[in-house]
Amino acid sequence: MTEELERLATTAGTLARLGFADPDRGSALLGELAAGGFPVTDELLGELASAADPDLALIALLRLRESAQRSHVLGGLDAALTADAALRRRLFAVLGASAALGDHLVAHPGSWAQLAVSADRSPTWYGWRAMLAVAVGDRSGTPAEQALHAAYRDALLSIAARDLVGEADVVQVGAELADLAGATLDVALTLAHRAVADPAASCRLAIIGMGKCGGRELNYVSDIDVVFVAEPVPPADDETALRAATRLATAVIRICAPIWQVDAALRPEGKNGPLVRTLASYRAYYERWAKTWEFQALLKARPVAGDLELGQAYAEMVYPLVWRAADREHFVEDVQAMRRRVEETLPETLADRELKLGRGGLRDVEFAVQLLQLVHGRTDVTVRSPHTLSALAALAAGGYVGRADARDLDAAYRFLRSLEHRLQLLRLRRTHELPTDDADLRRLGRSIGLRRDPVRELRAEHERCVHLVRRLHEKLFYRPLLSAVARLPGDEARLTPEAAVRRLAALGYADPQAALRHIEALTAGVSRRAAIQRTLLPVMLGWFADAPDPDAGLLAFRQLSDALGDTPWYLRFLRDEGAAAQHLAHILASSRYAVDLLTRAPESVAMLADTPGEGPYQLRPRPAAELRAEFLAAVRRHEDPATAVEVARGLRRRELFRIACADLLGLLDVVAVGHALTDVTEAVLDAVLDVVARAVPRAAGHVRLAVIGMGRLGGREQGYGSDADVLFVHEPLPGVEDAVAAAAAYELANELRRLLAQPAPEPAVEVDADLRPEGRQGPLTRSLDSYLTYYARWSEIWEAQALLKARPVAGDAELGRRFVAAIDPLRWPEQGLGPADLREIRRIKARVERERLPRNADPALHTKLGRGGLADIEWTAQLLQLQHAGHVGSLRTTSTLEALHAAADAGLLDRADAEILVEAWRLVSKVRNALVLVRGRPTDTISPVLRDLVGVARLVGYAAWQSGDFLDAYRRITRRARAVVERVFYG
Repeated sequence: MTEELERLATTAGTLARLGFADPDRGSALLGELAAGGFPVTDELLGELASAADPDLALIALLRLRESAQRSHVLGGLDAALTADAALRRRLFAVLGASAALGDHLVAHPGSWAQLAVSADRSPTWYGWRAMLAVAVGDRSGTPAEQALHAAYRDALLSIAARDLVGEADVVQVGAELADLAGATLDVALTLAHRAVADPAASCRLAIIGMGKCGGRELNYVSDIDVVFVAEPVPPADDETALRAATRLATAVIRICAPIWQVDAALRPEGKNGPLVRTLASYRAYYERWAKTWEFQALLKARPVAGDLELGQAYAEMVYPLVWRAADREHFVEDVQAMRRRVEETLPETLADRELKLGRGGLRDVEFAVQLLQLVHGRTDVTVRSPHTLSALAALAAGGYVGRADARDLDAAYRFLRSLEHRLQLLRLRRTHELPTDDADLRRLGRSIGLRRDPVRELRAEHERCVHLVRRLHEKLFYRPLLSAVARLPGDEARLTPEAAVRRLAALGYADPQAALRHIEALTAGVSRRAAIQRTLLPVMLGWFADAPDPDAGLLAFRQLSDALGDTPWYLRFLRDEGAAAQHLAHILASSRYAVDLLTRAPESVAMLADTPGEGPYQLRPRPAAELRAEFLAAVRRHEDPATAVEVARGLRRRELFRIACADLLGLLDVVAVGHALTDVTEAVLDAVLDVVARAVPRAAGHVRLAVIGMGRLGGREQGYGSDADVLFVHEPLPGVEDAVAAAAAYELANELRRLLAQPAPEPAVEVDADLRPEGRQGPLTRSLDSYLTYYARWSEIWEAQALLKARPVAGDAELGRRFVAAIDPLRWPEQGLGPADLREIRRIKARVERERLPRNADPALHTKLGRGGLADIEWTAQLLQLQHAGHVGSLRTTSTLEALHAAADAGLLDRADAEILVEAWRLVSKVRNALVLVRGRPTDTISPVLRDLVGVARLVGYAAWQSGDFLDAYRRITRRARAVVERVFYG
């Protein structure tokens, strides 16, 4: 070796420039290599430097030569390495990328010969099987199994070497690994036959590859998903054959365990089902019981080992079933459930580093391609490939995916699979997580050819790929829909209208023809408006499909766009304003109530704008004082009473939309919703009363009038469908006769009710005064003295109970305070309830249950009067107040929840019972609100209509496919509440 080469080989600075992480140690190791007689040349240094981790490669090379020397094969190894540059490249590539394969070579130094094969070798299943069979020979038991394991690693060594030097791409590598796995299973089955012996002769056994093994796109380290199918060999019967086949399958799983796990969980009934079935048994299960995800798994089914003729019979049996899966009744719900299961399996902390299950990861591409195959493969046999990239290419050729999109996704998928392969090669462990350590990232980046700044380049390229794949649903599902109705730029193939209809139906649109017409109306033409819609719609369509009623969402979006499309800000707002478009899509496809409000005031959509760092800031409910001030200022700008009331109702409509949106987006709990709705009702009552006072000055000049909130208004527990239960109390102004004051008060109260009851676009404000003394037969308004006289002489216990919710809400605040102070002894009696009053309350409650529940209504599903419903819980809380509020001050509240907590704190109600009632009240109140939001009109009965039921379940916090779970939970929680009511209220 020349002095120059010696200097080059031993200079730490040179090694650092060549990519050695520890050049000082590298220099010392190269000295050892030279001392051992191996020529250290500049060519050798360059080849070592091309490895992913030159330090790791150099250490492993020294260990390999030491082992080869002990095994007396060093001469052959050194000679081959000196003469064969291709061998050196493969060896150094393996040693620098895989510590596990380096360890295998050290343990089996003769295996270096596997790296001397020609670059054009592409072994098939038969080639791998022959190699493994030769290694096993005629042996059986542990020696044979150990030989199989070592031969498998030799084969893996060969594949990895050609992969790492670029002699095989990621598609070839996946196919070879799958063929190697199949061959390994077949040889393992041969060994199982030797172990099981005679009973195995009673059956034929085929092993069906599933997942990546079946699709010929396997990883270096992966579970091998399989299904075992058996048939008897005459004269054996099914039972005998299955018993023998199960023993064989169990033996195969055990033999292969040191290499990888054989996973048969994709079989019918999963791990709870029999390990092996006959063809007839599989057919019966798939035709009667199988779910959509099982057919999706069968898309990749392929015989890989054992009786290949039997395996082919299985494949031909399931093939037509797979391509009918999209016609199944719950296809859309099953698909959504599958996608959510994938998302929910991954901890949030790993979401950005997980190559397989993370956002924008491999599973996103695979899932989307498979779904498109299931939708379009029913009528187009060209897209039925079990291989992801082949299927993606076929989908692009058929016009179901844009060609440019398919090319980008192909490249992204190859990149992510390459990273996955390199990660697993290092230690031959099953992993999909990008490392966080810079040294590991450097090795990984260099292994895929990134050399200038491997860590930075790797992170940037991974982020780019993830961002590309994150737009998967727009790219694969929705943008081609536009090509069916609009002229799109570029070289995208055109999706036919028929194919577009099929896709919309598969995505959950109940009327895909109508949906296609809406898409056409929104995107037709060459205007800027149409161009922006073509940008927005692909994403919006996906968001609509994720919501309970995509058809209604798309229709409402078209109507909103027709109303606002010509305004300069609307489409720009949706395109540029953060999550506003996604929030709008969810609202439009979830709530007819919100849509009705928005249709009357489309400009309210601007509320969905985000404030940086604070989310949808404008959806936060307004403080009560701020609302009252705005409502009063607005009505006082108008002299005409009708115009002023219209303005007040318009402001109310805007606030209802604000609250509904916040509720739909999960920003408010049910208590906050009740407070917000109550504040709006109080503001509109106060404002319209001001209008009336100005419109009828002769009456206003004679009397003071206060509005007392009752029922849910008084309790600050209003729902979207609640009336405004009130009492009107008046007091003559000085010098005014009682009769004159009473007439003036009546005129003011009646005019208030009339103006608010007039037909209008938004939900009406029903001012209900039926809780007044003598009900509808009594005067609409009374003086404070008249109320007190009536309550002292003639009132019944139900009126005292109703007054528990009394609270001033509008009008003369000082008069209102005096009214509630005067009635406190009546509603909070110091001595509690006597036996007669207690019996009367229970009698009235029983009569309400018996007579007021609507005919044919299911008592278990009526939110107000049903078992464990609002009436049950509220009457129980009110009974405790009537009995004990006279001496327990904390019970003096108009809030149901506060009363229940106070009763528990005072020891009047068992803590567990209180928690049951509180839980039920919250759930039932939320369901009652959700019913109005979903259906657009007040109702107390949970709808049996599936779309409505799904919508309510989603708003309560359940997934789309969990409507049955929601009903079960509702029945269970209200049943427990009813049990408490029976015990506490009825005694």
